[in-house]
Amino acid sequence: MDRREALTATAWLFGSAIVGGAGFLSACNPTSRTGATFREEDLSLLDEVGETILPATASSPGAKAAGIAAFMHIIVRDCYSDDEQSVFFSGIGDIDLRAKKQYGKTFRMLSPEEKHRMVVQLDVEAKQKQEGIPHYFTLMKQLTIWGYFSSEPGCTRALRYVPVPGRYKGCVPYTKGEGAWS
Repeated sequence: MDRREALTATAWLFGSAIVGGAGFLSACNPTSRTGATFREEDLSLLDEVGETILPATASSPGAKAAGIAAFMHIIVRDCYSDDEQSVFFSGIGDIDLRAKKQYGKTFRMLSPEEKHRMVVQLDVEAKQKQEGIPHYFTLMKQLTIWGYFSSEPGCTRALRYVPVPGRYKGCVPYTKGEGAWS
């Protein structure tokens, strides 16, 4: 094979990979979505719900500092099915409706104690749901925990963090009250 034949074969190989690549990558394209988008009020509400679930303490920032609403936005938009998105978005509206019905104001305007009581009520209700798509509060709570403990503040300030780990020690003594390792 001479140089000209090798270049021609290589061009055909790469050309077919590029042309056929769209077919292989079609599985990566998101399926049809409900088209629902997050508004600024939604993101603000999700930050408040996340902060109520994982509040700031003296030793670590809360979920709001970790940007939990932005994390939820990405996961819900890119990873949830149409049905899960529908449940999630209806939950955003339901939280404010419940707050207005119970306290006469939106969730964001509630005191920390009122927010806590409401989140506990939602958690109890969510645990009673048995089948199908989880309750919207379960989805919010899972995303809050996942997003927080995979964020920089969650990993470095809420958990014990070693940027360059040393050798593996399988048996490390535990002192009550120590944080988990990141």
